[in-house]
Amino acid sequence: MKNVLIIGSTGQIGSELTMKLRSIYNGNIVAGYIPGAEPKGELKESGPSAIVDITNEQQIAETVSKYNIDTIYNLAALLSAVAEAKPQLAWKIGMGGLFNVLEVAREMGCAVFTPSSIGVFGNNTPKDKIRNPRTMYGVTKVSGELLSDYYHIRFGVDTRSVRFPGLISYVTPPGGGTTDYAVDIYYSAVKGEKFECPIAAGTFMDMMYMPDGLRAAIEIMEANPDKLIHRNSFNIASMSFDPEIIYNNIKKYMPDFHMEYKVDPLRQAIAESWPNSLDDTCAREEWGWKPEYDLDSMTQDMLAKLKIRFNK
Repeated sequence: MKNVLIIGSTGQIGSELTMKLRSIYNGNIVAGYIPGAEPKGELKESGPSAIVDITNEQQIAETVSKYNIDTIYNLAALLSAVAEAKPQLAWKIGMGGLFNVLEVAREMGCAVFTPSSIGVFGNNTPKDKIRNPRTMYGVTKVSGELLSDYYHIRFGVDTRSVRFPGLISYVTPPGGGTTDYAVDIYYSAVKGEKFECPIAAGTFMDMMYMPDGLRAAIEIMEANPDKLIHRNSFNIASMSFDPEIIYNNIKKYMPDFHMEYKVDPLRQAIAESWPNSLDDTCAREEWGWKPEYDLDSMTQDMLAKLKIRFNK
């Protein structure tokens, strides 16, 4: 990668990925955004930005041409719970937008990263290990994997992706994902608030600390294509826990922290449709994936960083 366009640069992943890419590469690392979600602060000041609505193919093409883009990170999406409330918009962004990105990439010779998700799996996944989503979010992710593979096979577009588990970050506030409780709980702990957990005890989901997620998104695009048997998409895994486990881990360092359950039926239903954990053997074997954080090291870092952020 030399010149990179990040579509959705002000979102949960995009804001941190853009800064990470700028710290590594010397080329044009362009923060693509939509009006009303402009880059701010360091994200705005540290590099170029451009209005790039993923539903506007011409805007994408003009930005790619202007900055001589060779790699596109397509991060525009509605997260799981939001997508259930707005399924038509989720499809328009997830599939119509991806089609625009892939067409520009085909015509202008770009590589494309489009994140997939644990949401591609459904209720029968632990036994059958097949993609069988029960949410609009999951449907768009499965469709995106298939369309990306098609563009690679049919047109030779260098498409790659990973299936992210729930991502936990101290930088960007949660944006409506089912796994976001595992971000909110740290915020509540540091603020001295009692946490109301929307996910029931005993509900295990795969999670990952954002620094590992960012590294995976970069490493897969830098991987030697000759070693890639798969492309869209690789499972990546780091840790799996339920609310009680993360709560008790936080209490090791903040004994006065308290949690009670207030289960959200929609998010609980989505969580129950996902597998407890993912097998990331292919990512480890084909491009050397390996997480650096476990639950305890993540908890210590999250609490330390949030205490600084909130002056606690």
